[in-house]
Amino acid sequence: MTRGGDTILELKAARLAARQARALARRRLALTLTAATLALVALGAATLAPAPTRWGAGEAPVDQWANLQLPPPIPQAPAPLAAQIAALGAAFDGRAGIAVRDLEGGWTAAHDGEALYPQQSVSKLWVAVSVLDAVDRGVLSLDDPVLVRREDLSIFHQPIRDHVGRNGYATTVGALLASATTRSDNAANDILMRLVGGPEHVRAVISTRELGAISLADEERYFQTAIAGLDWRPEYSFGRNFWRARAAMPQEIRQAALEAYLSAPPDGASPAAMVEALDRLAAGELLSPGSTALLLDLLGQSRTGPERLAGGLAEGWRLAHKTGTGQVLGPRATGYNDVGLLTAPDGRTYAVAVFIADTTRPVPERQALMQAVTRAVIAQHHGLDPAQTTPEDLKLLPVPLSAQETADLRLRGDFPAP
Repeated sequence: MTRGGDTILELKAARLAARQARALARRRLALTLTAATLALVALGAATLAPAPTRWGAGEAPVDQWANLQLPPPIPQAPAPLAAQIAALGAAFDGRAGIAVRDLEGGWTAAHDGEALYPQQSVSKLWVAVSVLDAVDRGVLSLDDPVLVRREDLSIFHQPIRDHVGRNGYATTVGALLASATTRSDNAANDILMRLVGGPEHVRAVISTRELGAISLADEERYFQTAIAGLDWRPEYSFGRNFWRARAAMPQEIRQAALEAYLSAPPDGASPAAMVEALDRLAAGELLSPGSTALLLDLLGQSRTGPERLAGGLAEGWRLAHKTGTGQVLGPRATGYNDVGLLTAPDGRTYAVAVFIADTTRPVPERQALMQAVTRAVIAQHHGLDPAQTTPEDLKLLPVPLSAQETADLRLRGDFPAP
C-alpha cells in the first residue's frame, strides 16, 4: 500500500529521520543552555574572587608595627594563697565573698569576687571620698562649721547623738568626717552626705572615678528603715522607738523586705571591685595627696570591728579599714563586712575585702573567717604555706578588749522585750 506515492517503508524512514532530527535539536539546545549557565557561574566567581595581590600588599608601614609590644600578661596570684582563699570561702556556712589584691604585684585572689554583696557601713568610704573631693575642689573646708540639730539625727549607731541638746551641737566638717570613718557614726555620715549634695552626688563621684561594681543606697535613716519594711519617722532617732516599730511588724513583711534587699542590694559592691578601689585610693588616684593621706590616717584609727580583719594581725603589721554591719532577723545575720589596706613591716600593702551577705553562724565564726584571711595574706607574704600555717607561727598581736563590736551588733538586732 502506498500513500501519496510513498511506500510504507519510505514513510517509516521519514518519521524516524524526523524523530532523530528533533532529538538532535534538543541535545544541542541543552548543550547551549549548559554552556551559558557555566559561563554565568564562571563570571560570578571571577567577580567575587579577590584580585591578585603581591606579597606584603595591604600591610601597615614598618614604622607602625616594628616597635609594637604585646600587652603584659595579667599577674596571677600565688597558687597557695589563691587556693586558701577559695577554701576559706567555700567552707564558710553562709554566703561570703573574699578578695585580696597585692598593690605592688597587681594580682588578685578571690572567692566569688565578682558577685554583689551588701556593703552596709563600708559605703561610708564613698561619702568620705566625696567630702574630701569637695575639699580638694574648694567647695568645702574641713573647718567649715556645722550645727547638728535633733532633726538631723539618724538611726542605730550614732555617737554624736549624745552631744545634741535643745540648741543643737556645734561641730565642723572635719569632726563629722572623723566620726563617720573612725566610729561609723550614722548621723555624721548622713549629714555629710547632705552637705555634698545627697546620694546622687556621691553616686556621681563613684561613677566619675569609674570604680566599677560599687553602688550607694541612701542616707542610713531611710536605707535601714526600708530594709526593715518601714518608712522613716523622726522619732526613730530616739530611745527604742525604732525597735518597737520593727518588732510590731508582721514577720512575713519584715522577712520579705529583708529578702528583697539581699537579692538586689542598692548598696551592693563586688569584693574584686572593692580591693581595686582601695588600691586606687592608696595610689592617690581618687583624691589629692593631702586628702589621700588624711583618709588613710582616719581608716587607720578605726575603732570598729577590732576582732574582724584586725584580729588576725601579726607583729609589725598595720590595718587601715572600714567595717559594715547589717540587720539581724532571728539567727540570721546580714552584711557583716570588713575591708581595708593591710601593710607589712617592709611596707608592702595588700587590699583585703571580706563580705558576709547572709549567715546564721555566730559572731565568733564570722570573725574567725576574717582573721583567717588576714593570716593567709601574712603567711604568703612571709613565704609560708597559708594552708599549713598556724596562728602560733605568726606571732599574732593580742586583740584589744572593746565594747564597740558588741554594742553595734546589739543595736542592729532586736532589744529584749522590756
